[in-house]
Amino acid sequence: MAAESVTTVSRPADVGLKREMGLIGAMWTSETSIIGSGWLFGSYFAALALGPSAIWAWCIAGVAVIILALVHAELGGMFPVAGGTARFPHLALGSGAGITFGFFSWLQAVTVAPIECYAVMQYGQYWFDSHPGFTIFNATTGNVTHWGFVLTIVLMAIFTAVNFLAMRLFARVNNVITYWKVAIPVLAIIVLLFKFHGHNFSLNGGLNPSGAGGAGWKELFFQIPVAGIVFAYLGFEQADQLAGEVKNPQKNLPRAIIGSIAIGTLIYVMLQVVYIGSMNPTVLAQHGGFFGLACPTKGVCSVTITNIVGGPFAAVAGLALLSWLAIILRLDAFISPYGTGQMYLTSTSRVGYGLARNRYYPSIFTRTDKYGVPWISLIVGFLFGLVFLLPFPSWHDLVGLVTSASVLMYAGAPLAMGVFRQKLPDASRPYKMQGGAFFAPFAFIIANLIIYWSGFETLWKLGVAIILGYLLILMHFSDNPRAPKVNWSKSIWLAVYLLGMGIISWMGQFGPENTGRIPFWYDMLVVAIFSLVIYYWALYSANSREEIEEAITQQAGGAEDWEAHVGEGTQPA
Repeated sequence: MAAESVTTVSRPADVGLKREMGLIGAMWTSETSIIGSGWLFGSYFAALALGPSAIWAWCIAGVAVIILALVHAELGGMFPVAGGTARFPHLALGSGAGITFGFFSWLQAVTVAPIECYAVMQYGQYWFDSHPGFTIFNATTGNVTHWGFVLTIVLMAIFTAVNFLAMRLFARVNNVITYWKVAIPVLAIIVLLFKFHGHNFSLNGGLNPSGAGGAGWKELFFQIPVAGIVFAYLGFEQADQLAGEVKNPQKNLPRAIIGSIAIGTLIYVMLQVVYIGSMNPTVLAQHGGFFGLACPTKGVCSVTITNIVGGPFAAVAGLALLSWLAIILRLDAFISPYGTGQMYLTSTSRVGYGLARNRYYPSIFTRTDKYGVPWISLIVGFLFGLVFLLPFPSWHDLVGLVTSASVLMYAGAPLAMGVFRQKLPDASRPYKMQGGAFFAPFAFIIANLIIYWSGFETLWKLGVAIILGYLLILMHFSDNPRAPKVNWSKSIWLAVYLLGMGIISWMGQFGPENTGRIPFWYDMLVVAIFSLVIYYWALYSANSREEIEEAITQQAGGAEDWEAHVGEGTQPA
C-alpha cells in the first residue's frame, strides 16, 4: 500500500451513523456477501454448461473482479461514506451519473436478498421430500412453489428484524455466521479432495473449451455472468457500503476489500475443482457427463438428478458415501444464504441512505433510530425486494439480472477513480492502486464485457428496470426544490453509453433475441473500443476540481450543518 502525504481535500461525513466496526468486522461484511448461495449452486451450473473447462471461467471472472475490487479499495480509502458505490460517481461526474449509478447500486442490493431466499428454498426442499403434499421447490421446473414464496417472504422479514440491532451487535452476529460460512466450504474442499477422480476432467471437452465435445469459448464467456460465476464473487463492495460505520476506515477499508476477495477467489476456484473431481463417475457415465446432470424437459426426473439439482454439493457428498458431510452442507444451505441475504438488506438500507444524502431519494431515507440504523430505508428495501419475487421465480432466473445490475454499478467506480486521479492528484490515498492510469480504463472495459456477455435478453429487461427507476426518481425531483440540479450537458455520454451497450448487445453474439451481426471475437473488440471512447468522454465531461470539492464540502458537515442545509432550501449533495 502507498499513501500520499499531502491532503488538501476535505472528506464527506455522514449523519446519525456510528463507527463501531473494526477491520475483521468490515472484512467479514464483504466475505459473508461473497460466500453465499453462489458457492452452493455456481459450481453446478458452471459444470452443467461447460464441463471441466468451467475452472477457466472461475479464474477469468476472479481476475476481473479482483481488478474491480482494487479500484473500490482506493475509492473507499479516499471517501469512507455509507453507500459508497452510489456516491463516488456523484462526487466525480455530477448528478446525472450519480443518479444513474446510484440507482444501479440500489437495484443490485435490493435484488440479492430474494435470490438468497430462493437458495434456501431450493436446498430446503430435501427436508420436505417425505411429505409430497408440501413442496417449496420444484426440481423439474427449477422454480419455487407458492409455499416457497410464502417462506421467502417470512425469511426476508427475519432479515429485516435482525437489521434493527445496533451495528456493534449486528457485526458480532455477522462475524459468527461468517466464520461458519467460510469454514464449511473449506471443509468440503478438504474432504472431497480425498474422493477425487482425475478421469472426470477428460469429459465434455476436458479443460479445453473448444476440445472435442466441449462447450466452446463463446459459451464459456456467456456462462461467466449467466451461470452465477460473477454473481458468486459479488459482495466485496459491502465494506464500502458500510464505510460510514467502520473504525479507522482509511486503513481498514482497503484491507477489508482486498482480503475478502482474495479469500473468496481461492475458495471458489477450489470448489469448482473438487465438484468436478469428486462427482461419482458412474452417474456421469449414465448421463453423458456433466452436460446431462439436469432434469429432462419432458418425462420423469430420476431421484439422483433431482437431488443434484436441489442440492449440488450435498448430492456429491451423498454419492461419495459421505452422509455426514451431506447433512452439514444441507444445514449450511440455510446459514450461508441467510448471512448473505441479511447483509445485502443491510447494504440496501445504507445505499438508500447515501442516495438520500445525495438528495436523489427523499430525505426521510436518512432517518436513523437510536442505534444508528436507517430504518425507513431498511423497510423500503424489504418491500421492494418482495417486488422481484414474482417475475423471477428461481435462483437461476434472477442471477442474470442481479449480475448485470451489479456490474453496471461497478462500472461507475473506474470512471470515478479516473476523475479523482486527474482532478484530485494531491488527495490522501491510504491505498493507491499501482498502474491506475492503465487499470482504471481497463477495469471499465472488463465491466462492460461482463455486461455484454450477459446477453441481450437480460439487458433489455434491465433497461426496463432502469427506465422505471428514472421515472420514480424524476417524480421525486419534480416535487423537491432541494433536489440537486442536473447538468444534462455533462451527462450526454451516459445516454450514449447505455444506448450503445444495448445496440452492441442486440447486434452481438450473446442472446437470445440478438441478431448476431457482429462476428465472435470482433464483438468484444467493439465493446473494448466503445468502452474507451465512453471512458475518456466521461473524464472530459466530469466535474471540475472546484465542483468536486464543493460536492464534498456539502457532505462534510455534521448533523447541525445537514439540518441547516435542508432548512435553508439549499442543495446538499
